[in-house]
Formats: sequence, structure tokens, C-alpha cells
Amino acid sequence: MGFTELGVSKDIEKGLNEMGIYTPTKIQTAAIPVLSTQNIDFIGQAQTGTGKTAAFGLPLLNKVDTNKDYIQALILAPTRELGQQIAKQLFKFTKYTDQVFTEAVYGGEKIDIQISRLNRPTHIVVATPGRLIDLLNKKALDISKISTLVLDEADEMLSMGFKEELTTILKHTKGDRNIWLFSATLPSELNEIITNFVSKNAIRVSVDKSETVNSGIEHHYVTGDDNNKLDTLSLFLKSQGKNRGIIFTKTKAAAKLLSKQLEAKNYEVGLLEGDMHQKDRDKVMRAFRKETLRLLVSTDVAARGIDVDNLAFVVHYQLPEQTEYYTHRSGRTARAGKKGISLVLINSKEVRKIYELEKELRIKFVKVR
Repeated sequence: MGFTELGVSKDIEKGLNEMGIYTPTKIQTAAIPVLSTQNIDFIGQAQTGTGKTAAFGLPLLNKVDTNKDYIQALILAPTRELGQQIAKQLFKFTKYTDQVFTEAVYGGEKIDIQISRLNRPTHIVVATPGRLIDLLNKKALDISKISTLVLDEADEMLSMGFKEELTTILKHTKGDRNIWLFSATLPSELNEIITNFVSKNAIRVSVDKSETVNSGIEHHYVTGDDNNKLDTLSLFLKSQGKNRGIIFTKTKAAAKLLSKQLEAKNYEVGLLEGDMHQKDRDKVMRAFRKETLRLLVSTDVAARGIDVDNLAFVVHYQLPEQTEYYTHRSGRTARAGKKGISLVLINSKEVRKIYELEKELRIKFVKVR
């Protein structure tokens, strides 16, 4: 099935095809026809890397009336990178259609610059919650007429401490508007928001976890002593030659330590962790995209919104707490039909976690040694 069967216009499909997107994913197939034709609240549970931006973006573009120059939709995202990525994709989707004006606003950039951009005609605003509150306090934008509010990566916004901001924004936009909520997990805090703000008649779609793991990824694991982990990683990196990848840790402290250890071994490595200033984060991402950095060491939250092609591997230096995070991390490699390796470094006590991942995600791990 192609996108036109889901109700997407030929012009938008042309833009999608140019981006290398030809076949709808499960969440797109479930969401696009409903959201394009009905005024309804929606809860979509799906991992990162399953095409959520098109799942809500294409119906949004369908609903925007380009003859009206006020803000018709608001998309909230947890990080600046994800916000920028969403705005960029919406722009690319509409290459062959009437221009829909999208503006991305986020912390880490001068607010005055964003206020002046918002003075131009704007149909869709993509925002991080904190910056949106700042702009609302300055009366720099009017979201009273929006017909759709999208919460993307809703669980991540809560885990980053945005509950108060989300509640304020949801109260501020009360009225005749639909909420489309997309999330990898539905923690209790999120269920509370759903109970208070989302219609009881909302359509709920959950994409099967096993469908979300890219079949182009080879899953490997190495067992060993925790004290030898750095040596094992070095051997793997040596075997990868000039290939590029991301190494994940569970904590900020572990990420900081590992990046220092790799630097000491003369690797070109960048660090991403939650406490960094935005300008430092941007600097690292610029270098990584330009390929002057070969490796990134990152925590799970810091990696949200990273969209870099041609990554040959992902290393789980520490296994994540949640299965969903394994999927998020692994999905950074094997993009656009390419192959990739997802390598887990564990001690003998953690082997059972490999069996759990195999069972839950219906994937097969190969023991390297």
C-alpha cells in the first residue's frame, strides 16, 4: 500500500518519495486516514524510528488552510533537536504543495529572534514546552485558534520535568481543539494527563513492539568482566576502522567518564548528556554531522531528536532500564535500508536480560565472545 491509498495527495507523495519514503509504516497506516478525515483525539503508542512525524505531520498539513494566516496547529516536542527535525520534515513534505509556514521555537536561541520570526504568517508552531511558556508570557504568539495540539514523545517530556508546563499549555488551549498524543511508553504521570485532558472517545493505537526493530540491524553481545569493558569496546572500535557510531550509557556520570577515557585513547569523540548547555550540544552535533567526530557518547534522554545518517553501529556500554530504550538506541543505525550493528556489552549476571530482549522484541542476538 502506498501513501495515496491512505488519503495523502499526489503532490505530498512526490515530496515523500524524494525523501526516500515510499511505504507507510504501521503507525502511519493506522493514524493518517483517521487523523486526516476526522476531528478526534488520538493516542498513538510507538517507538522512535517508526515514522511518527509523518503519522501526525501529513494529516496536519492536510488540515491547514493556507488562506488563513494564523496559527492552526501546535506541536510540542521534548528537545530542540527533535523540534528542528519535525519542522524540517514538514517543510520537505510540502515541497510540491501550497506553502505551509512552520516555525520552530526552543530554548538556547535568543527569544527576540524567535518573536520576530513569529510575526510572519505562521500556520504551525513546533515548540519545546519551556520556550512556549516564555513566549506566551510575553504575548508573542496566539494559540487560541489552534484546532490541533500534538504531543510528540510525551513520555520523554514528562521524564525531562515538563509536567507543569504541559498542564499549563493544555489548560491554555482548552476549547474546540483535538489532542494527538504520541509516546513510546504510557507511564502513570502520562495517564493522568490523558485522563484530565484527552477525550474519553480518543482512538488508541499501539504498534506491536516486535514490528519496531529494524530488520537491517544485527544484534550482538559480548560478556565479560566490568573491569575489562573499556578494552572490549576498544577492540570493537578498532575492528570498525573509520566507521561511525554512538555509544550509550545509562547515566550522565558514566557518559562523562567514558568520553574522557576514549579521548585518552586518542578517539575523536563527542559527549552528549542532559546537563550540557545548548551551545555546547550544538557544537558537538555540528562536528558529528560534518564527520569530524567519529564517535558520540550519549545518555538516552540526550540522544532524543538526533537524526544522523550513515551510522554503522550502536554500542550499549550499559544496558538501558527499559526495553523501549533498546529499540530507540538500536534504531540510530541501519537507516534508509542500510545494515548496522547493535552491540551490547554485559557481565555474566546480565545475560538473562539478553534473553528477555530476544523474547520481547522477537529478535536474535549473536554472542561474539
